[in-house]
Amino acid sequence: MQPHSYVALVTIAALLVYVWMGVRVGKARAVSGVAAPAMTGDPILERHIRVHYNTLEWLPIFLAGLWLFAIYWNDLFAAGLGLVWIVGRIVYALGYVSDPKKREAGFMIQLAATAILLFGALGRIIWTLAVVGA
Repeated sequence: MQPHSYVALVTIAALLVYVWMGVRVGKARAVSGVAAPAMTGDPILERHIRVHYNTLEWLPIFLAGLWLFAIYWNDLFAAGLGLVWIVGRIVYALGYVSDPKKREAGFMIQLAATAILLFGALGRIIWTLAVVGA
């Protein structure tokens, strides 16, 4: 059995990036003076919230693809793609908060990493079923 230690570390790193984004929401809330539970009223706060939520929307897709790719292909390669995803999310976050028009590069980086992980895992699972039968 493979221990998948690299993918485990990348999983923790991705979750820590998500926590970092949540902390940034809290800081933006303090700077803007918009108290919870309000979600609107300051454009910078709204951008931070959107970055945080969009990352939450992508986490299940990314994490499932990451782990399935590691199981069916290779832990180290999956971890490398996971790091690319993390970089993409950070680029996305910093770009979006500074100017929503600057979010595309980071989004495309994480989208590409997620697609490779997810469809790579799917392809290998189908191949395994066809060749091995289980």
